Amino acid sequence: MTIHPLAGKPAPQSMLVNIAELISAYYTLRPDVAQQAQRVAFGTSGHRGSSLLRSFNEAHILAVTQAVCDYRREAGISGTLFMGMDTHALSWPAQLTALRVLAANKV
Repeated sequence: MTIHPLAGKPAPQSMLVNIAELISAYYTLRPDVAQQAQRVAFGTSGHRGSSLLRSFNEAHILAVTQAVCDYRREAGISGTLFMGMDTHALSWPAQLTALRVLAANKV
């Protein structure tokens, strides 16, 4: 197996994502539901996508969290809900969005 030429070195600026742009896109870019690539999609570790591609954004988190609240209410689930987050740049904004929906639903 060959070692990547950048192994052990800082990533060049050209490879880095602009975090401020990513977060801004999360809040401002709206998905076009007619575009399959911009709809909510789940992978093996949860919601997949990029705010820059309109495939992971506030509208998605609002809808998914409201669906969870609706399901809990319809199923008579009133116990504690545990929510986690990871180290991805959009985890904090997504958590804040989800908390707003959960609080509005008294979850």
